[in-house]
Amino acid sequence: MAGLRKKQRLALIAASGLCLAAATALFGFAFRDGIAYFRSPAEVYEDAPSPEELFRVGGLVVEGSLERKADSTVIFAVTDGEASVDIRFKGILPDLFAEGQGVIALGRFSGKLFNATEILAKHDETYMPKEVADALKERGLFKPKAQE
Repeated sequence: MAGLRKKQRLALIAASGLCLAAATALFGFAFRDGIAYFRSPAEVYEDAPSPEELFRVGGLVVEGSLERKADSTVIFAVTDGEASVDIRFKGILPDLFAEGQGVIALGRFSGKLFNATEILAKHDETYMPKEVADALKERGLFKPKAQE
């Protein structure tokens, strides 16, 4: 009788472990396309991503780099002070998008051009996305505005 209980406990522990492993695998599979890591422009060139990798890149929009095409495509450069990445986006830019301001783009990098599917811009004069601010702080370029 005692030997049977030990076997049942061992089977229950093994089944629980198998269920936990299966749940973890399903969770990872379900979210594999939903996770987009942030990279600064310098990090994009340090460790070149594959063309299939979806990630976010951000920094300050380079002054004078904004180019608008007739088919609602825009091309602009984003910099972290060390490197800059050219970004192509087809669609309507956020109202608060402007040269010299912080921005984050979601998309894929191919060759030397980042093809963005989504553009996120700041929402007021004092806000900058955390990832952009951290990347600029690392390079000594972040200068927060004084609180009024």
